[in-house]
Amino acid sequence: MLKISDITYSVEGRPLFEGGTATIPTGHKVGLVGRNGAGKTTLFRLIRGELALEGGTITLPNRARIGGVAQEVPSSGTSLIETVLAADVERASLMAESETATDPHRISEIQTRLTDIDAWSAEGRASAILKGLGFDAEAQLRPCSDYSGGWRMRVALAGVLFAQPDYLLLDEPTNYLDLEGALWLEAYLAKYPHTVLIISHDRGLLNRAVGAILHLDNRKLTLWTGNYDTFAKNRAASLAVQAAEARKQDARRQHLQAFVDRFKAKASKAKQAQSRVKMLEKMTTITAPEEAAKHVFTFPAPEELPPPIINMEDASVGYGGPPVLRNLSLRIDQDDRIALLGRNGEGKSTLSKLLAGKLTASTGKVTRSNKLRIGYFAQHQVDELHLDETPLQHIMRIRPAEGQPRLRARLAGFGLGADQAETPVARLSGGQKARLSLLLATIEAPHLLILDEPTNHLDIESREALVEALTDYSGAVILVSHDMHLLSLVADRLWLVKGGAVAPYEDDLEAYRALLLQSDDPKPEKPKAEKKRASRDEILALKAELRKCEERLAKINEMRDRLAKKLADPELYEKGRGGEVETWQKKYSEVMDGLDRAEAMWMKAQERLEAAEAA
Repeated sequence: MLKISDITYSVEGRPLFEGGTATIPTGHKVGLVGRNGAGKTTLFRLIRGELALEGGTITLPNRARIGGVAQEVPSSGTSLIETVLAADVERASLMAESETATDPHRISEIQTRLTDIDAWSAEGRASAILKGLGFDAEAQLRPCSDYSGGWRMRVALAGVLFAQPDYLLLDEPTNYLDLEGALWLEAYLAKYPHTVLIISHDRGLLNRAVGAILHLDNRKLTLWTGNYDTFAKNRAASLAVQAAEARKQDARRQHLQAFVDRFKAKASKAKQAQSRVKMLEKMTTITAPEEAAKHVFTFPAPEELPPPIINMEDASVGYGGPPVLRNLSLRIDQDDRIALLGRNGEGKSTLSKLLAGKLTASTGKVTRSNKLRIGYFAQHQVDELHLDETPLQHIMRIRPAEGQPRLRARLAGFGLGADQAETPVARLSGGQKARLSLLLATIEAPHLLILDEPTNHLDIESREALVEALTDYSGAVILVSHDMHLLSLVADRLWLVKGGAVAPYEDDLEAYRALLLQSDDPKPEKPKAEKKRASRDEILALKAELRKCEERLAKINEMRDRLAKKLADPELYEKGRGGEVETWQKKYSEVMDGLDRAEAMWMKAQERLEAAEAA
């Protein structure tokens, strides 16, 4: 087992651990959570022995192998498959020795050990891991130098998974994975044969791949049994009890102190007063829990545009050669929340760039509303921030005429306070950089917001704040994300990008997840849903979805009524205004199409809620 006993450690005089204690039984899968900057990555370095403790001990079984992902796989000419095979140092060493050994006894020892570690199936296992992380058979034979840093990080992850250390330490492993890779990793880790510790802000991963949560808070460690949702519920209940006990103790302390203050001067009551003084001195203080800092995002509201804001008719797009996507006939309205699904390389980013106007259709027609403003957030933009400039300087470049108080208020609306506003970007955390990039993408109040992996580097509280902001946002949203929790709470439409085409995906995210986790069967059967009683949280989520559909219906009905009133105006039909009549009739037809779709979505949401309540 991994035993952490009364550890103490500080960074630049700031204590990260004071008496931190926890015991991780062998074979357990544990998620390590805590606020940004609490010391989670430092704890990993202490476990690996890279840092020296100031006090306490961390003990592991003798000869236990600890593994984690290297910062980056070198850009070498070695193929991906050979790079992963080399990650199992023992196997690689024994295989090399087997080619030169001459002593019969040593040869026998080598062959026995190779059999014990299942060395002969190694290539198949390495290939399966690489495939799960997005590399097909052809890609596995290409050199590492063919790939960018993010893809080489996947190779590094494949290497440590293949080596199967006794203690697998993973720090935000899904940050460089797409949805398919993240789902594959969840399933792989759930079956991993040894102990796993994962630092992650991905609720899906923490709910499905671990059985316990190690919480780092206030320099202490607490191990909670169960997945993240169970931890969140139990901790909330514990904090409520602690707060109530603190209030009760405070009231009792005030009562005792009032007695002392009132009667300490009276001889007849002096003994009783002194007794209460002693009670006050012996009372162990119960501290009320600190309120977690409220994470917020404030997206400015755009003005309403008539639907559709983007319309495509038989459009094709590519990069100069054969089109990546063909025959696109799609429509986006301002109240749409669309998640793009599809395996890596199918064209999700290409579609995002086409919608954002960064690519032009090679054939067909793409029509955008004249006043349409588009905000675009992609992970690479976080990396392109000016490291030597402050957040305040970044937005001053965009809004030079605005006063500093207003600009600082904008930064505060994205959780970047006075200190961060004046801090060079190079010294900001990954989450703070992501917040700044989101501010830059939304500062012009876009009617359409395209988000490509927006949750990378955001902690769980920030992700929840992003969900709230997107729910309140009055523009359209296009989402590409590996965060199933975000997709399930924000998206009300799913588009599947596959085989050069884009089409609505009629099933839900859980069905898509099950489909991705199936073996490569050319005609996979539709997964059978288990009939189980829906939880309270699931019922609440379905009710929230139904309310969203009802609000959408009301909004479209209101728009229809305004257009009907316009079409009923006799002045519209006066001589010389024939073109206007046609325009308004076309808008009315588009709204009626949108109404049909909204009603269908409302009926589906109603059916899901009724089915869940009846289960």
